[in-house]
Amino acid sequence: QVELVESGGGLVQAGGSLRLSCTASGSLYSTTISGWYRQAPGEQRELVATISRAGNPNYADSVKGRFVITRDNDRSMVHLQMNNLKPEDSAVYYCYATDNYSSTSYWGQGAQVTVAT
Repeated sequence: QVELVESGGGLVQAGGSLRLSCTASGSLYSTTISGWYRQAPGEQRELVATISRAGNPNYADSVKGRFVITRDNDRSMVHLQMNNLKPEDSAVYYCYATDNYSSTSYWGQGAQVTVAT
């Protein structure tokens, strides 16, 4: 079993920055933290950023140039640095991990990010 815990959410003014972290624990032999999704009230969950095991990132168009995803394999962590935040970035952010053999997905409990105008 794999457990993911997000941290670093909060309230910030527009133009500010936050750093989210996702820490994985449990049976991680074949599981990799893959990235972040977010979900705003009344909206569908959308992909924000992904990162490969080798550290290659991909971003949604809406966050390119503002968000940076990084991986710390030694500590089984993935971080999401969010800069120049906008009110439309307000959402619950979820990290997820994927079992490389079974393709099972694991999700964290979510971290609330609120960007005030």
